[in-house]
Amino acid sequence: MTTTYELPTITRPPAAEPDTVYLVSSGDGRESANTASWPVQEALERMITDVITARGYRVVRALDVAPGAGHGFISSQRMGLEVFATVPRDVPLVVAVGTWQYSHHVLPGLRTHEGPILTVANFLPDWPGLVGLLGLNGGLTKMGKEYSTIWTVDGSDEWFRQGVAGWLERGTVPQDASHVRDLPALTDTPEAGLGVTLAEQLLAEKAIIGVFDEGCMGMYNAIIDDELLNPIGIYKERLSQSELWAQMRQVADEEADGVGQWLRDAGMTFRIGTDEATELTEAQLRWQYKMYVAVLRLSDDFGLDAVGIQYQQGLKNLSPASDLVEGLLNNDDRPPVTSRDGARVLWEGRALPHFNEVDEGVAVDALLTHRVWRAMGLDPATTLHDVRWGEEYDGEYVWTFEISGSVPASHLDGGYAAAEGWRQGPVFFPAGGATLNGVSRPGEIVWSRVYIAGGRLHVDIGRGSSVALSPEESDRRKRATNPEWPVMHAVLHGVSRDQFMARHKANHIQVVYAPDAATADKALEVKAAMFDRLGVQVHLCGATSLAG
Repeated sequence: MTTTYELPTITRPPAAEPDTVYLVSSGDGRESANTASWPVQEALERMITDVITARGYRVVRALDVAPGAGHGFISSQRMGLEVFATVPRDVPLVVAVGTWQYSHHVLPGLRTHEGPILTVANFLPDWPGLVGLLGLNGGLTKMGKEYSTIWTVDGSDEWFRQGVAGWLERGTVPQDASHVRDLPALTDTPEAGLGVTLAEQLLAEKAIIGVFDEGCMGMYNAIIDDELLNPIGIYKERLSQSELWAQMRQVADEEADGVGQWLRDAGMTFRIGTDEATELTEAQLRWQYKMYVAVLRLSDDFGLDAVGIQYQQGLKNLSPASDLVEGLLNNDDRPPVTSRDGARVLWEGRALPHFNEVDEGVAVDALLTHRVWRAMGLDPATTLHDVRWGEEYDGEYVWTFEISGSVPASHLDGGYAAAEGWRQGPVFFPAGGATLNGVSRPGEIVWSRVYIAGGRLHVDIGRGSSVALSPEESDRRKRATNPEWPVMHAVLHGVSRDQFMARHKANHIQVVYAPDAATADKALEVKAAMFDRLGVQVHLCGATSLAG
């Protein structure tokens, strides 16, 4: 008896042609963002194409602009698979990042690509191409894929033009990493001893982070497997945003309104309107207050040590934004919420660390930061920011870090009295909701980022300063980016713009204040010692007080 099987036909990509470069672009998962940012993407691609063709190469765009779509982004993982099926495996490949993008749209194709890869971003304030680039680079680093990276403001700078030319010739773009050194053996100081003891406590007692729907906006770099978390004493409680929504619906209007009254009594103001589609309304705020109550009670139910809410995309069409909630949770001083039986105030006088966009690198960092800062008697309020943009100001490079919603009120000069609630923009947040908006106060900071490389956890850590710009310059920067979002104007000690961009493995950076430089140096040492004792590879970046 003869058995006949129907064998599949396997589609093979074409062979690479000489002197040809392919170009792809990953987009957002929200079509409104893709169409709005497409002119900026087109401008970036023209810059890249001009440099490449000037060297005698032909540029092939792997995806044409579809009629009626209004853009040429790869806008889903499935589309990415289909596009990469047409890309020669060994061809030089440029990934052009002109705006925020969902990395998982292109990571499957990049994982199996065999030719040299160059990620390229613009460096503009209005559309965050450099944010998307850093997220993509973090994902490539996590998967162990070799790549080169470069960026430009307008395509005219010689560093950019020569860097692309060198990549065409050699397949790499060299970068300066002279600001990075591994943590040296720590001496027997009180700070090192505290860090080791805190690590051993975490290893012995363990901690739980609550994850409301893992994975946000394609951030593969922000997901840490249990096999890497568990050895450092951290375990996940996987929770559902559908249950969060159900619990929000159980919160009484009167209790929610009490949260709002507390904020107004503390001095926070809100820009209120009546148009649900474009303005902040009292109805949106009430839902945000209900989310605040619900997430605290669910965190109490599961005994969480930190919590993260995905929001995008799972709740964006259902509920106003989670951002106001997140800023409140990360602050010691916040509206009180009682347990379900009314017998206890939950985390009374203490923050419940929140990791925005369920970024688990932030979860690890925030959890450790809280323990270190609290053990030192310091305000543990910490937050992530997007590495949004920066420019020279008064002779030094000043970053404008910007989180897409809220910071802890203690990060603002004046606390809640300096905070203003603006409506989230309708392009990204159709259901609205308030931010906790303001400009971060000047002061000494410790910055850091936890990431995966070579199959293990690493942390880059350094010192910096949140600086006060002139009101006019600060306002210009806010208006150039997203004025509804809070910012920190920051100088990173001993790290240039290009050093940071080449090294950083995430779209997010973690920041926390210290009362003065000497205390910040001590806190950095405690935190580094804690990470080191947990087995996380520690890298000192820029100028720190630790020798190495």
